[in-house]
Amino acid sequence: MGSLPPSSLDLLIPHSSSSSSSSSKPSTTAPTQSSIDETTLLNLFKSQQSHLNFFFQHLDLSQTLAFTRTLLHSSGTIFFSGVGKSGFVANKISQTLVSLGIRSGFLSPVDALHGDIGILAARDVLVLFSKSGNTEELLRLVPCAKAKGAFLISVTSVEGNALASVCDMKVHLPLERELCPFDLAPVTSTAIQMVFGDTVAIALMGARNLTKEQYAANHPAGRIGKSLIFKVRDVMKKEDELPVCKEGDMIMEQLVELTSKGCGCLLVIDDHHHLIGTFTDGDLRRTLKASGEAIFKLTVGEMCNRNPRTIGPDAMAVDAMQKMEAPPSPVQFLPVISHQNTVIGLVTLHGLVSAGL
Repeated sequence: MGSLPPSSLDLLIPHSSSSSSSSSKPSTTAPTQSSIDETTLLNLFKSQQSHLNFFFQHLDLSQTLAFTRTLLHSSGTIFFSGVGKSGFVANKISQTLVSLGIRSGFLSPVDALHGDIGILAARDVLVLFSKSGNTEELLRLVPCAKAKGAFLISVTSVEGNALASVCDMKVHLPLERELCPFDLAPVTSTAIQMVFGDTVAIALMGARNLTKEQYAANHPAGRIGKSLIFKVRDVMKKEDELPVCKEGDMIMEQLVELTSKGCGCLLVIDDHHHLIGTFTDGDLRRTLKASGEAIFKLTVGEMCNRNPRTIGPDAMAVDAMQKMEAPPSPVQFLPVISHQNTVIGLVTLHGLVSAGL
């Protein structure tokens, strides 16, 4: 079941030489280029899908639920360990939990036996990932971890293995076979380990009622965190950075203010700093084209947009970007106003992009 097409095996098995003499002297011809066709590649993906479906269809949900509840109710740190490819998976799952605000860490079995096991405490959980369950480094770690009082859980894919027999809890991950034609390279087994671990992590996320704000607090430097943390007040221009003018000011007298602040607009305000409208460099071009020399006699108030899009300082910065991009046509900036329509800032598309949003 799930065997690979012969053509894929042919790609991996080296061809024997047709002449015994060819091995005794250097070849003067270029090596034959390997190739692969669409059908072979498609068959490999279908085989992997079949192997993953086997895992989903045979996973023991009662074991998985017990495992998930154990992690949920742990009062200590949840450590993960593994060797080789399983070690990489264990480390990644640990990092996923940490990003969700769950105390977790990766414990190298080799380093643990040379001092790092000192981090383990009696309230901690140690999850051991191994396809075979007979990994020597993990088996040597077990009695040492038990002596520290940690609760041990094996996550393996071979029934009746040594690791499962010596741990406090076991989880079996059903593995039909590896996608590798020799059933050796750990590709399907690591895939199901990753699916299992990350799915449990999301189950824990839901059970702990993690909010978007809490999640973002763990990702402050990434786009995820910025989109959930940054507010308009964090990214807006303010005070002396604002290009402001009065509605009675002549357009041509405000060219320096329009261009020097690098915002592409003027915020037209009254004596109490209330927003009257906006005048953009686009408005300047259109006015010049329509009015010609008459532009020297026009005030900003006569040509400004008196119904601009605005936003409040406590709105999310990502919402400001969405508002800029909304129909009927995108804009490059939004005046930031208070509840009393007082201008307190200006958020620009360039500023949002520069902030990493």
